[in-house]
Amino acid sequence: MNLLSVLRRRRVVLPLVCLVAAVMLLISEGSNWRAVRKLDQLGEMALARANLQSLERGAANVVASQAAYGLSGRSEYRLSYLEELSAVASAADFLERRYATSGEAQPLFQQLRAALTDQLAALDASMRMIERGEVPVVDLLADESLRQRSLLIRGLCARLLELEARDVVDGRQEVYQTLQRGRIGVALLSLLAVLGLYFYLRQAGRLEQRLQQLAQAQAARLENEVALRTAELTALNNHLQTAREDERNRLARDLHDELGALLTSAKLDAARIKSRLAGSAPEALERLEHLVLMLNRVIAVKRRIGEDLRPSALSNLGLPMTLEILVREFSEQSGVLAHCELSAVRLTPSAQLVVYRLVQEAITNLTKYAMAHEVWVSLATVEDRVEVSVRDDGVGFDTSAVSASAYGLVGMRFRVAAEKGTLTVVSAPGAGTRIQVSLPQAAEHG
Repeated sequence: MNLLSVLRRRRVVLPLVCLVAAVMLLISEGSNWRAVRKLDQLGEMALARANLQSLERGAANVVASQAAYGLSGRSEYRLSYLEELSAVASAADFLERRYATSGEAQPLFQQLRAALTDQLAALDASMRMIERGEVPVVDLLADESLRQRSLLIRGLCARLLELEARDVVDGRQEVYQTLQRGRIGVALLSLLAVLGLYFYLRQAGRLEQRLQQLAQAQAARLENEVALRTAELTALNNHLQTAREDERNRLARDLHDELGALLTSAKLDAARIKSRLAGSAPEALERLEHLVLMLNRVIAVKRRIGEDLRPSALSNLGLPMTLEILVREFSEQSGVLAHCELSAVRLTPSAQLVVYRLVQEAITNLTKYAMAHEVWVSLATVEDRVEVSVRDDGVGFDTSAVSASAYGLVGMRFRVAAEKGTLTVVSAPGAGTRIQVSLPQAAEHG
């Protein structure tokens, strides 16, 4: 008894097959709809994180702007104070709409809103006192309640950011699961289509050619859909990487411009006070010396953070010298012996940043996992390609058994692919690791 006779004798089989196919199709479409909806939610989460960071930064900048205005009396600091107030209010309004229906985050935001309202009310009162000249700015800055509220606002923002980060991770996992269910549904649907084709061909051999064309069209549509989804995910990753670098650049500029100006102003004021106290009040002069030392340390920390966010040497000294500085500092801090062979190359600014971040990520991973004693970094032009290599003599690993959670390598591949390059990882247990990147050479101008 063959399958065709079973179908002819059992009339319930064919409707059941059709029902299963319909269910699989509904599952596939439902998975696609849930994935699109979750991606939209991820976008809203990114906006919420940006507004939380803006609110936290703005709350600190309001205090700094008020202090700068009280110390210097310059109108631009008062204008900065008002602008930061507006930015904080805008971010708070967005977050209030965002957390209006969030069960876990709403109590935290209500606490944040209350603390922020108290903080802004206190700052408004102190601003009026400063403008009337009733209270010295130093007394206001020493207000313990102001510092406690600032710490409370910062802590609540950090907790809300943790919740958003957790939601992002959960959302991404849900997207992956939804896509996996969609793939299973498509596979089952394809299997049912093949079975249906088999039965149809047994019954009507004269339609064989037509059915083959339909199957090819279906396969092509599925391939196009997979290619489209892959392209969308790649584009999304490139956008996130670009947004991350843009945010780093903006933070670096803010640190350099705003914080740098405030620290410089503070040093100048300390120098003026020191010159006026010369020859008198030795204890005050000693405290001023300590204050200047602390300001210099803060300036050094600010400069180091700015360099980590956006290496200024990349645009001032070029890629080879920047990499040499990076590797030399790594060698001094870690004790790993470093060898550099760096030649001048032609790369676009974005490609130079990719190479810098890749070498930075590679030597960071080397410190965490490789347990290496030596590292070799090379940069050269080979024919029409720019070749970058980072090699170590560490413990190595099995490249065929790399976990799916190895996001460092995945991120490297995406960033290199965005610049139309290729990344190769060669490693084996006990034989060290070599990361090789090939990028297209930039066009020569002039």
